Amino acid sequence: MELIIEGIIKAIKLLFSLDREVMDITLLSLKVSGIATIISVFIGVSIGTLIALNEFPGKRIIVSLVNTAMGLPPVVVGLFVTIFLWRNGPFGFLGILYTPYAIIIAQSVIATPIVMGITIAAMQQLPKKLRLQILALGATRLQMVWLLIKEARLSLLAAVMAGFGGVISEIGASIMVGGNIKGYTRVLTTATVMETSKGNFDIAISLSIILLLLAYFINLILTHIQQKGHWR
Repeated sequence: MELIIEGIIKAIKLLFSLDREVMDITLLSLKVSGIATIISVFIGVSIGTLIALNEFPGKRIIVSLVNTAMGLPPVVVGLFVTIFLWRNGPFGFLGILYTPYAIIIAQSVIATPIVMGITIAAMQQLPKKLRLQILALGATRLQMVWLLIKEARLSLLAAVMAGFGGVISEIGASIMVGGNIKGYTRVLTTATVMETSKGNFDIAISLSIILLLLAYFINLILTHIQQKGHWR
């Protein structure tokens, strides 16, 4: 119990003192996870909508694969991204392994199936007659898709929150492809693991609290947008 109290006190001190290292780690966490979420939303919503609104052979198999990928272990993603970005790998020439870019790629791979799976479910839940009604009013197919996305916006915002939550809290992929390099690729989760292994439980707890606060405030903003749209 004393360790937890010390951790809370330490977190308050770090937050109010604006410790440079902690702020850099926090901002990097927000940056890489934010960019990864944006990429996953763009890919996940686009492909998810395409799958949901079209009928084709093997659709159920594809949807099953997407749903399975929603639970991809981060360490597995980290392993394959590392192999692909390794100096002898297919994309080794890019030289981005152990950089923030590698973390963004790994987190995008983790978040995309989550966003895609929820998007498919959200779009399939809309009444099929709604598509016909929109087209009957003279809308183009592209306009119809946009209106359907707007209609499913509450569920899609939930997909964004789920995707962000999945990457801001993951550790396996980030430490494998980023290397936890101080001042360069160290994020809140990898820093917490490092401090725990060193026995600095007060610092580890304080970093965990900062991580929770960061996740909470981002989701608070997204929830506000979501619920605001709900009452319109």
